[in-house]
Amino acid sequence: MPVTILLFALVLTAAATDLARHKIYNWTTYTGIIAALTLSAAGSLLVAGRWVGQEHLRQTLGWIPLSESLLGFAACGLLMLVCFVLFRIGGGDVKLIAMLGAFMGPEQGIEAMLWTFAIGGCAGLIVLIWRVGPLRLCLRTFRQLLWSLRLGHWEPLTEAERAQLQPPLYLAPCALAGVAIVRLGLSNFIA
Repeated sequence: MPVTILLFALVLTAAATDLARHKIYNWTTYTGIIAALTLSAAGSLLVAGRWVGQEHLRQTLGWIPLSESLLGFAACGLLMLVCFVLFRIGGGDVKLIAMLGAFMGPEQGIEAMLWTFAIGGCAGLIVLIWRVGPLRLCLRTFRQLLWSLRLGHWEPLTEAERAQLQPPLYLAPCALAGVAIVRLGLSNFIA
């Protein structure tokens, strides 16, 4: 399906630049958003003019109606905007997930976003354990809990401890895995 291939190409490009430069470029996300909305609008015009059937477009091209594309873009974009305000994520991540919503619609877009977060959380935990070491991480956690019970409040971490607990998170490769899980129907085998 050409739309799915385009989606994978854009997310793969974003993953490559995220890994190489820790940046998701606007030319990738804006191009993807415009392409998704344009393809959906063109398909909607073809369906409205009765030149081609809706199911034929869905099955052969991977097309979704413009209303679904806009709703997916808005839903994923707004959810990511909340994450941008509340947590430390980059603007490129927000635009990337909004692009997924524009290509996939609200249901599949949100599912891909949730898979992205789940995979990203697991990857972040793995990196954290790798950097600090499992024994040291457990000892520090135990020490922190012991101090909080003893003092009656949570003892703040030092700057060095805080820096170790904040490994860089590359969300675009996780989004690539999330899109693959949703678009290829792998969630039936995983869940």
